[in-house]
Amino acid sequence: MASKPATRCLSKALSRPTWSSPATRTQRLTTAAATRSFSHAPIATTLSPSTLRQRPAAQSFQRTFAQPQSKRTIFIQTEDTPNADALKFRPNHEILPEDFPSSFLEYLTPRSTLLPPHPSPLAANLLNIDGITSVFYGKDYITVTKDSSALWAHVKPEVFALITEAVTNGSPIVNTVAQKAGEEHGQGGFTEEAQYDPADEEVVGMIQELLETRIRPAIQEDGGDIEFRGFVDGQVMLKLRGACRTCDSSTVTLKNGIESMLMHYIEEVKGVQQVLDAEEEIAMKEFEKFEEKLKAQKAADAAAATGTTGKDSTDSVLGVK
Repeated sequence: MASKPATRCLSKALSRPTWSSPATRTQRLTTAAATRSFSHAPIATTLSPSTLRQRPAAQSFQRTFAQPQSKRTIFIQTEDTPNADALKFRPNHEILPEDFPSSFLEYLTPRSTLLPPHPSPLAANLLNIDGITSVFYGKDYITVTKDSSALWAHVKPEVFALITEAVTNGSPIVNTVAQKAGEEHGQGGFTEEAQYDPADEEVVGMIQELLETRIRPAIQEDGGDIEFRGFVDGQVMLKLRGACRTCDSSTVTLKNGIESMLMHYIEEVKGVQQVLDAEEEIAMKEFEKFEEKLKAQKAADAAAATGTTGKDSTDSVLGVK
């Protein structure tokens, strides 16, 4: 019986919570929302001790990285020619300008690379390489000819380096300089005025058409070119350039190839002759003299050896010591 009063005392001490009506709760939430304010100011936390230090925006983050600069690449392809001393380089770049008056340009001496009307710093550098004898420019290729005593293994790396530098730096490979009256013409590549009888103008037109459509493309593939110098007494006068100029098979090319084609299509053509420059004629004559001396020396050595052998053999037979 004593526990009942204690239970009553506990129930009085722990009174039930008062219930508020829904209207009163709604009014309280509305009042709290009205008094609450939102601010866009950065909140200071333990991770950001100062309000001045903020995360960089996306735009400033992009500016911290510079755009990669595009680099110009070059690929040089080499092609062999029928001339073992001439090599064709294709840098995948235009060598002669589009409006150039000739299909080729040739430098035979270091001095010719400096003379007007078309000096070339690249040709000057190439001819400064030991063993290089000539530089030939086509529309999109360069033919470099070396001396027979030089080795391509020593020459080719320097040629690659110079061509790569000339193409990548963006400077023109061929310059144009005004030529004064009477000034020496430095380069080979501008066809001299062809010599022919005006009555043969129709025949000359057919010859030039065959040269342009059938013959020149094949010779350009071999790293050279050809010039028409005239038509006299049924003979077509031609000048070989580039790799074909010093090729051992140049005579065969003229006679068996070009001459046969021209005589087949044009009945007025009786033959083909190769035109040589003054320097080439002098070099050819000197070479012929050198060959004659070699032949004479060989004949003298053979006669001396035969005479000595004969005397020794006769003396041995007769028993003469």
